[in-house]
Amino acid sequence: MVDAGTLEKLEAGFQKLQAATDCKSLVKKYLTREVFDQLKTLKTSLGATLLDVIQSGVENLDSGVGIYAPDAESYTLFAPLFDPIIEDYHIGFTKNDSHPPSDFGDVNTLGDLDPDNKFVISTRVRCGRSLQGYPFNPCLTEAQYKEMEDKVSSTLNGLDGELKGTFYPLTGMAKEVQQQLIDDHFLFKEGDRFLQAANACRYWPTGRGIYHNDAKTFLVWCNEEDHLRIISMQKGGDLKAVYARLVNAVNEIEKRIPFSHHDRLGYLTFCPTNLGTTIRASVHIQLPKLAADRKRLEEVASKYNLQVNCYYYHQGAG
Repeated sequence: MVDAGTLEKLEAGFQKLQAATDCKSLVKKYLTREVFDQLKTLKTSLGATLLDVIQSGVENLDSGVGIYAPDAESYTLFAPLFDPIIEDYHIGFTKNDSHPPSDFGDVNTLGDLDPDNKFVISTRVRCGRSLQGYPFNPCLTEAQYKEMEDKVSSTLNGLDGELKGTFYPLTGMAKEVQQQLIDDHFLFKEGDRFLQAANACRYWPTGRGIYHNDAKTFLVWCNEEDHLRIISMQKGGDLKAVYARLVNAVNEIEKRIPFSHHDRLGYLTFCPTNLGTTIRASVHIQLPKLAADRKRLEEVASKYNLQVNCYYYHQGAG
């Protein structure tokens, strides 16, 4: 049962959302009074409440989505809120639809996007994964963060071939290592205000770490936003090589660490915008003439369902 203090915060948060006429978030759109009353007294087996789900969107009224899943069970228990938001964001994936079985497809159908190296500076494909049996950030204890870091680092340090590399814990990181990771644009920082409000940055930097292979074309973030962010990247436009490396890495890691998976939603992560395959691909591309007109660039990208991120090289794909 949800305690009186949490219920009071929930009611205040709901009223704040209702009063925010300029708020365009999906949580405001779909958290009706009926849904709110249906969910406000519920709690997952790990103790997560509706407040854990919506508090980032309540605090940050400029959110685009505004909710996070504090644990895997939240996607089911709070489905009356998650399902319509997922359908809206993922354009038509209804509560009656199911994600197909995991299939990375035929890597050989891909190739080099820019064989003459005229436009593409670098190519990057990443996915998120959560470790089975562990809650997501807001419900993790300090001991669990440490346990997960130990499990992840030992797994990654056991990889071989082109995936062979080194794990660097954020805790106690030497200054020269830190500077090198910054220079390589690998080092992630403590979460932004949206993650902070969702209680996703507790015990920082405990349990966090970075792994990269010797060639610096394969990278794993441990306990940043998700348990794992698995990233493959390299200079140029050889999407086939980049994607093949990601597929190999994910398969090798999953042999050693089971991932959290939902029969209907696919692979689960902290944010409902990253479900299913959780794969995102992006290129750092130079388009000097088109980029000179940001509005025109956005129009062209929108036509092909693409996102423009002018900070890709420094921050990665969103």
